[in-house]
Amino acid sequence: MRPQLRSLRPAAAALLLALGTALTACTSTGGDTAEEPAGAGGGTVKIGTLRGQPHFYAPYLYADHAEEAGAGDLEFEVVALETAPALNDALASGTVDFVVGSITATVAGAATGRDVRIVAAAADGGSGIIGGPGIDSVADLAGRKVGYLESSSQLVALRLILEREGVDVDDLDLVSLSAPEFFNAFDTGQIDAFAAPEIGVSLAKAAGGHEIADPYSTEIGRLNIALLTTATTIEDDPELVQAVVDTHAAATDYMAGHIDEWLPEMVAEYGGDEAVFETALENFWLRADLSPTYEEQIGNLAAQMARLGMIDQAPPLTDLVDTGFASRDEPTGS
Repeated sequence: MRPQLRSLRPAAAALLLALGTALTACTSTGGDTAEEPAGAGGGTVKIGTLRGQPHFYAPYLYADHAEEAGAGDLEFEVVALETAPALNDALASGTVDFVVGSITATVAGAATGRDVRIVAAAADGGSGIIGGPGIDSVADLAGRKVGYLESSSQLVALRLILEREGVDVDDLDLVSLSAPEFFNAFDTGQIDAFAAPEIGVSLAKAAGGHEIADPYSTEIGRLNIALLTTATTIEDDPELVQAVVDTHAAATDYMAGHIDEWLPEMVAEYGGDEAVFETALENFWLRADLSPTYEEQIGNLAAQMARLGMIDQAPPLTDLVDTGFASRDEPTGS
């Protein structure tokens, strides 16, 4: 049984400071950096991810699960960056070979012609639309300061929900923030509400915030992050892509069934309060498939981003998704 979430006000500043520091760092695992490039015959694969978030932790476990996935000849180096767009930039530049990153940022990049492909899911959920005192619904957001994260599924969901409820987005005082800033801005009254990812959602709830709308109630569902690579990598070395996807699936499956084993290790790596991460994990659904429903939701996301003016035109699904590597089975509860 998971522990009850205790009051986090005294620990919140320290936790966010630890996360902020971690997000600026790069870390490696799975052996020393090798000069040999990755390939079907071995070498080092560089995986980009965001540090400080439990749903981005899978790459840190790839080395432990490569053997069972038939990829024991590969070494994995984890590169932690600060933002989802930065991860996609690193993938485009060749700094990393694969990324666990934002689907929304991927759509935005593909819409400008960037070479990026989704080859497996990573995690759904991790979103919240949170209000403070006197804000009980999205209708109450008019005239209020509302924090949001650029190029995020949370922003798309907020826009769709506002539209559904007949609230003009121009009536909100929108404030752009980075992921580590949401809780502090909310707790100190700099914003009245926000649409953002974890762990700011769990921190805000512990400090008296409450959910004012279901972020998963739109046609984009619970879409959040996926395993990404490039079409060039897929064409040049499909065996490598398959090996990494299989390793990712093995690590994700382990994470879903053994939270009590890896969560303390993650807390030791990142710092912070384990109870916060426990609560955040209850708002995530780890997965590694590419089911037809998931693919359809990606298409819906791209279409809505175009309709809302976040991108000029929705890229075709073939420029976003390659279904040749991950399971197509629908996961339970998706």
